[in-house]
Amino acid sequence: MAESQTAAAAATKEGKHQPFLIEVVIRLVREKPLATFGGVIVLILFVAGIFAGWPPFTDVFGGESKHLLAPYGSNAQDWGARLQGPSAKYLLGTDNLGRDLLSRIIYGAQISMIVGLAVPAIQTIMNLLIGGVAAYLGGKTDMVVQRFVDIVMSFPGLVIMLTVVAITGPGLIQVILLLGILGGIGAGNRVIRSAVIGVKQNVYVEAARAVGSSDWHTMVKHILPNVMPVVIIGFTWSMGSAILAEATLSFLGYGIPPPAPSWGGMLSGPARSFMEQAPWMALWPGLALALVVYGMNMLGDGLRDVLDPRLRGGLGRYGNTKAMKKARASS
Repeated sequence: MAESQTAAAAATKEGKHQPFLIEVVIRLVREKPLATFGGVIVLILFVAGIFAGWPPFTDVFGGESKHLLAPYGSNAQDWGARLQGPSAKYLLGTDNLGRDLLSRIIYGAQISMIVGLAVPAIQTIMNLLIGGVAAYLGGKTDMVVQRFVDIVMSFPGLVIMLTVVAITGPGLIQVILLLGILGGIGAGNRVIRSAVIGVKQNVYVEAARAVGSSDWHTMVKHILPNVMPVVIIGFTWSMGSAILAEATLSFLGYGIPPPAPSWGGMLSGPARSFMEQAPWMALWPGLALALVVYGMNMLGDGLRDVLDPRLRGGLGRYGNTKAMKKARASS
């Protein structure tokens, strides 16, 4: 009797699974070291972006601003230390105006974090509304929507961005809306459309229609949960693309206007003028940008391998690993 109770308790414990998010993190750490490294980089970006200027008030000791992460203010100047190389006081050196590069890179992470979250959010919503709804309705609606998408995608993206920013003027809000709307009509639209077309052929969708479920209820309750892995992967990949696009616009002078510490803007102007005299002015912002984009791409690849049901080890076996092992053992 005691042995049977112990076996039943062990079986119950074996049948329990970790929450979805925790299980995904565990699998990333165990199976995808590069994706884990990318996730650490993204986490550092978010921490730096959130706590760059924290606490919000400024303590003044000898004219120097003290914050939790950034040693100085983003535009605090020390004219006596212009173009100074890395030192104990300025770990990454200073620029041509005597501003601490480490502080400006940390504050630049704040801009990159905002762009890296806001732009993919707008893109994802538009992809679901345009590609997902058109794929579900099908027929003439899908054909008209996709021909409109073809027209937009036929124009070079950089030309459209430069034209729109030249009309509206540079700024953080303008860049976020521009990149979000343009990306929402782009290639991500096709990815969501393909996923929805694949899911809507399943029997449970037909069963929902048969019992009188409305289109909205079917899409929200049955279609959306089954395309969420694709949505999550696309969101992660879009983060790196959005940060890189913002840096490109800022480098060309059409993105975040100075003196805001955008990484792309830090690579332009004085960084090019003083490239030989102070190479660190371009080295550190470029390295930060490359690391963040690399980390987000690696995280996206890892999430795809873990969540995509079409890949071996993806969502198709997620949550069923123990059941499969038990079935093999019993057979």
